[in-house]
Amino acid sequence: MKGDKEVSISILRGDITKLAVDAIVNAANETLLGGGGVDGAIHRAAGKELLAECKTLHGCKTGQAKITKGYQLQAQHVIHTVGPVWHGGSQGEPELLADCYRNSLRLAFENRLKSIAFPAISTGVYGYPKDEAALIAVETINEFLTHTDMEVVLVAFGETDERLYQKLI
Repeated sequence: MKGDKEVSISILRGDITKLAVDAIVNAANETLLGGGGVDGAIHRAAGKELLAECKTLHGCKTGQAKITKGYQLQAQHVIHTVGPVWHGGSQGEPELLADCYRNSLRLAFENRLKSIAFPAISTGVYGYPKDEAALIAVETINEFLTHTDMEVVLVAFGETDERLYQKLI
């Protein structure tokens, strides 16, 4: 029952690479070899060992997730997930985005992790509308947390993301 579990979602505005959690989520591209935005920032902060491990994973499909060590990050692990590129919402983008959150949380659970931090997946260069993405994130995380105890941090890069999350939580 939902009432028996304490749903633990917090919002933090700042740099996801500085968080001391069990895992941070990387909004990666399909190669997993680094890129712009949060992906590039995580790769730079983690060091070259992260890139070396990512090369062994042979990429990742949209909506899926893979886990690596955190290396020079404060987080013990990085969970890489590939969000959908926004094409107007008619090409399965909402379900793929929900899959990103669901599969990342599942990987964290399977690896016995107790805390995870998410960026706003797909809302940068992939063009997903921030309000729709925030709603999918919060709904998917809440659904997962009805079955599992885990601390989830939604990391807002800016004031707009922070306000959207606050309104939904």
